[in-house]
Amino acid sequence: MANTKEIQNRIKSIQDTMKITNAMYMMSSMKLRKARKKLENTEPYFYGLQKEISDILLHFPDMQHLYFDNRGEDKKETIKKKGFIVITGDKGMAGAYNHNVLKEAQKAIDSVEKYRLFVVGEIGRHYFTRLGYNVEENFRFSESNPSIHRARVMTERIVELYKQEQIDEVYVIYTRMINSMKEKVEIEEILPLKTHEFIKNELLDQTKFGEGNFDKEAAERADEWFLIYPSPKHVLEKLVYNYVTGFLYGVLVEGSASEENARMMAMQSATDNAQAMLAELSIEYNRVRQAAITQEITEVIGGAKALKKKKKKQAR
Repeated sequence: MANTKEIQNRIKSIQDTMKITNAMYMMSSMKLRKARKKLENTEPYFYGLQKEISDILLHFPDMQHLYFDNRGEDKKETIKKKGFIVITGDKGMAGAYNHNVLKEAQKAIDSVEKYRLFVVGEIGRHYFTRLGYNVEENFRFSESNPSIHRARVMTERIVELYKQEQIDEVYVIYTRMINSMKEKVEIEEILPLKTHEFIKNELLDQTKFGEGNFDKEAAERADEWFLIYPSPKHVLEKLVYNYVTGFLYGVLVEGSASEENARMMAMQSATDNAQAMLAELSIEYNRVRQAAITQEITEVIGGAKALKKKKKKQAR
């Protein structure tokens, strides 16, 4: 059984650790609120972009475009490489956050023959490099403190490779926070965009067409007064670029929020475990201390009895 000094040292060590976990919990809580506020402030703009794209595609449903899945049958049949953007954290102590996204990403990458891997975050970059995957070296970004500028730079790199036909499909693998207790790894295709999804969203807003009942003739008649300058394709190219930027920014914010939420839960769990350990150690400390006091009292009483016997013998 440990002595009181050893137990006191363990208690002090756990209390010091609790100070760290509490501080990390508070920091993650603050960062989570900040990330969610960022996303809320920028959502209206990007929802507006989505609405504009949907409106153009609704009026020009047969238009083929580089950034959409209607770009031509020849492109669909010759998929050379798939690009994967994996969003991970820069540090650990976030529960299973990094493990879950890395597991899903590895499964998706292993399912294709040719790929290009773009990893955001040091945890994911070290993980895939250690396993021998070809990670894009000039694509080094952090998930922490996401910004529009960072998303725009990422978009420039990805779109340029897509336009050069070095990659034909681009997927983003990230973690979405469903609520404070649940997170889910999502795999979203960002290039090429799905035409029918945009038209479907627009039809849901256009009650004159009705859900799932696209009136092509009505849309063609609307083209007579629907004027786009300089051309629908040119405008779509600009809109799609900003849309992909907004999507990547949203993914970065969502991933950052999910990481901080996971870290909050991990730190809360660590603090709860520390409190439980302190309670057990406190009981053990009191038991050992009581045993030590009892032993001291027993020794004092034993010594007093021995001294008394000795005096009696001397008196005889």
